[in-house]
Amino acid sequence: MGARKRLVAEKRKEARKTICEVKNTGVPTSPRKMRLLADVIREKDVFDALNILTFSTKHASKTLEKLVRSAVANWEEKFNTKAEDSELFIKQITIDSGRMLKRFQPAPQGRAYRIRKRSNHITVQLASRNVANAETVVEENNEN
Repeated sequence: MGARKRLVAEKRKEARKTICEVKNTGVPTSPRKMRLLADVIREKDVFDALNILTFSTKHASKTLEKLVRSAVANWEEKFNTKAEDSELFIKQITIDSGRMLKRFQPAPQGRAYRIRKRSNHITVQLASRNVANAETVVEENNEN
């Protein structure tokens, strides 16, 4: 591995030490419907996002709420701090399309319509506003 690649890889490792990532794969909801909720809670404080998801009437909100709660629990376990003290926010949330089950629906006159049952993969990354602010100050000092 070249020196430049090694330095970039080390930076990436250091950045990953300050975040907590949770994944859920094969969620049986279409990615489009899940992205509607993900766009609402992206870059919000964790507890604001949980309130939004708790009172949302959309079916996908239950799955996202469970995942965010799991991410908060992982954060508390990883860093041995309370989530309330850390000023946690949702740094990144991505919804990727998963596998698609293809089924047929019988139709009149001997025809059949194709039904695509979509699924998705969700990735949620949490970070602390305190740590994020400290990192930007360190990076600005290194550039000067």
